[in-house]
Amino acid sequence: MRSDASRSRTAILEAARELIAEPGELKLSAVAKKAGVGQGTLYRHFATRDELVAALYTGEIDELVAEANRLLEHHAPVAALERWLGRLAAYAQVKRGVIEAVDSSVWAEISAQTHAKLGQALGALLAAGADAGVLRGDVEPRDVILLSWFLAHVKPEEWDDRVPRLLDVLLTGLRSTETR
Repeated sequence: MRSDASRSRTAILEAARELIAEPGELKLSAVAKKAGVGQGTLYRHFATRDELVAALYTGEIDELVAEANRLLEHHAPVAALERWLGRLAAYAQVKRGVIEAVDSSVWAEISAQTHAKLGQALGALLAAGADAGVLRGDVEPRDVILLSWFLAHVKPEEWDDRVPRLLDVLLTGLRSTETR
């Protein structure tokens, strides 16, 4: 991809990331305007709104996966997991917008492609903590994914107060009994 095309695509995805979290329907014309590109440029990259939303969601998952590996390289397992859960919370705001922006069949296709990636990243974080004896060894990635679904149900006006407390409860429950 040419560098100008790459910049346009990045700008479009960033604009969509911001706009999808706002109430109301995600309009491609608003995305193009916010990205500073023409509608023709937007449509060359993403022929439909569903394609744009799928690319946004997939990109967020890929960033979460990469972040898990970076965090494990630079932090102790519990600190890495805590930071990753914070990143997951930020991602949940985008996910809520994605779910609202696409119909159920498109959402099923998008999520089927990304859940395995998310599970692998979370599995690496959990395994590192279990190996170090600081996280429970009996928890599977899907357990944490199911527990984290609360993020999709927290209202925007209560986000700042409720989410840090709920993430702390989740992290405390993941710690081994020796480290609680």
